[in-house]
Amino acid sequence: MNSTIELLAPRYDIAWYPWAVQYFFLIAISYASVWLTAPALIFGKKTWLPTARLALIACVSTTLVAPVALLADLHQPLRFWHFYAYANTHSWMSIGSVVLPIYLISVLGLAWLAWRPALQAQRSASGLGGLIAKWLSLGNGATPRVLVAVVGLTALLLSSAIMLYTGAELAVVKARPLWNTLWLPPMLVATGFIAAAGLVLVLNRASGLRSNDATRQMLYVLLAFCAVAGLIALSWLLDGMNAHVGSVAAALESVRHSPSWRSTALWGSVTGAALFAVVALLLLRPPHRQPALFAWAWLLGLVAIHMGWMFRWVVLMDVQHVARNSAGFHHYGIPAGSSGILGIVGTFGLWLAAILLIELFIPWRQAKQGGVNTPTPLDAHASSDPLAATSDSLNAKQGAPNHG
Repeated sequence: MNSTIELLAPRYDIAWYPWAVQYFFLIAISYASVWLTAPALIFGKKTWLPTARLALIACVSTTLVAPVALLADLHQPLRFWHFYAYANTHSWMSIGSVVLPIYLISVLGLAWLAWRPALQAQRSASGLGGLIAKWLSLGNGATPRVLVAVVGLTALLLSSAIMLYTGAELAVVKARPLWNTLWLPPMLVATGFIAAAGLVLVLNRASGLRSNDATRQMLYVLLAFCAVAGLIALSWLLDGMNAHVGSVAAALESVRHSPSWRSTALWGSVTGAALFAVVALLLLRPPHRQPALFAWAWLLGLVAIHMGWMFRWVVLMDVQHVARNSAGFHHYGIPAGSSGILGIVGTFGLWLAAILLIELFIPWRQAKQGGVNTPTPLDAHASSDPLAATSDSLNAKQGAPNHG
């Protein structure tokens, strides 16, 4: 007697939309950028001042926009208050809902302290720029250097908490072996620093600052974190190949027969290795030839940003293609609406608007470590960047101009 058995599998919608990719991408740039400001703003290294100026813009803009993407990913944004009304200390999302607002305040506090002396110098300017500078500077009193250091160290501590919670809320999901691994959180951090360094390189070119010091420093950051990311990826692979049980072995088994996953792994490996090789060759060039080559470093920055974003797309979106209760893979087509392409473009548009507002109303090019009301000759000559020194010299003579 012949018989047939029918297996019915329910249809599941994806849990996280591209909004989540935008949030994890922007918040990674945010917490990595805080660390890039630290050498100058907290520890007083003048050669890092151009980098700190650019990194602070990247940090503030992404910190402002990232929570918007996070709220959108809740599907019902107004229910965010549930995190506070029904707090759960065993939930990493609940912990993050407390850490994120405090981190946002610390970043804005650090930015205000760094920008305040330049805003004070622009108080007498005419027009809307002068009015905003007078309102934001909150008087003529000096900003203590120790206060900048304390707020900066607080921001660094909270940024470490953001690194921990964003990685942990993925790694604890046992239903997804590709997430449930200790290798994922450090990989998110490494690719976050790669994207942040890439963004600083792009802003260095787009803003017209074109600091060779900033370019060289960000290339070293790229080199270091590309190497770290490569070591993490290799360790993850060897862990899965040498183990017969465990989340890494289960993850490799789940994508073993997927050509798209193999091509994605190949793409990531080749792109990362190529970026590492090109940056290393660029830094090994004779010093007298480096400035001419640095003019094209922003292209490497675009590749780095692409790597940081695509890694999060693969982790958050492509992982959801793997069926949990049946064999095979689910297809996901990016919709054109707010849950897809429009949301992605809109988030980057909001970030660009934040950058433009900072450019219009904040004299960030005159931002100095420690907060003094007027630039000193020592500060103007401490940087090896001629453009930064020229900018500081003009600020000393004329006050901070409005770069809008």
